[in-house]
Amino acid sequence: MNGRIALMKLHLPLAWPAAPPSHAGVVLRPFRDSDAHLAAELTQDPYIRLISTIPVRPTAEEAMEWILHQNGRFTEGMGYSFAIADAATDRALGQIGMWLKAVETGRATAGYLVAPPARGRGVGAAALCALTAFAWTLPVLHRVELYIEPWNTGSIRTAEAAGYQREGLLRSHQSIGGERRDMLLYAAIRP
Repeated sequence: MNGRIALMKLHLPLAWPAAPPSHAGVVLRPFRDSDAHLAAELTQDPYIRLISTIPVRPTAEEAMEWILHQNGRFTEGMGYSFAIADAATDRALGQIGMWLKAVETGRATAGYLVAPPARGRGVGAAALCALTAFAWTLPVLHRVELYIEPWNTGSIRTAEAAGYQREGLLRSHQSIGGERRDMLLYAAIRP
């Protein structure tokens, strides 16, 4: 509820984009029931199991609960969670979100998960470009941040391909899997 209050104070119209953000063959759209396969595909990666809310080997019911949770993030005022879909086939390839916890300061945080079968094709970078372009349609935002573990070269390449710049190393920044982890801070600022 606090996020919603902050948004109302700023008169930010928390509205779903009128046209789905898209870039280079991907489109960002709401999750659908037909995206349940994505939960199982994402959990093929042990790191995604560690950092996400998707259960290990999700049942059909758990996959649907995850989809409902993703769509609920918008209605609860937390931010935007989009399915990354192939623009030609509409098949969900991953998830990308923009979280508005610090919106009152003009900042948002982004994060993305690309299913292992869709990796290596620029899907993450295209989705991040689409998300960032959408962020600049929200007048209150001036900065979008990413937090990436230093060993995660795939995510670093994705951030840099989408125009994000490395700003520094945050030592012992957050707990992942019960241990404190360093994170690289990458950011894009409003042009």
